[in-house]
This record gives sequence, structure tokens and C-alpha cells, in this order.
Amino acid sequence: MKTAQLRRLFGKVAAVVSEMNEAQRRMVILRSSPDRYVLNPNEGPRTYNEFLARTSGPLLHEPPASHRGTEGQ
Repeated sequence: MKTAQLRRLFGKVAAVVSEMNEAQRRMVILRSSPDRYVLNPNEGPRTYNEFLARTSGPLLHEPPASHRGTEGQ
């Protein structure tokens, strides 16, 4: 194989591994979310203390505008 082909192949493999790492990180955050263990997670919190408990974990943030829409390229 030529060097250019190998670089493209390694780049694609690195992109797949990066995507899997991001998916795994998000899954851990979602699985450890306090909302997952509430009886009615779609309802709003009834008290301020419940609100604080639900938002105490790490929040998922959108990527910055400069990185949106660049996945898969």
C-alpha cells in the first residue's frame, strides 16, 4: 500500500475509535444521571432541593459552532 492510502486508513480507524469513545462517555453520563432513577423522570422537580439533586451531575453540552457538522468527514 502507498503511504497516502495508509494515512487515510489510519485516519478512518482513528475517527471510528474517537466516535466510540465519545459514545461511551455519553452513555456513562446518561446511565449515572439522577433522572434515570426517578419514578417519573419526564415530570419537573417538585421542590428546589429535588431540582438541585437532578442537576448536580455533569451536564451534556453541545459542541461549539466551529465543530458542529464536521462529524463523518
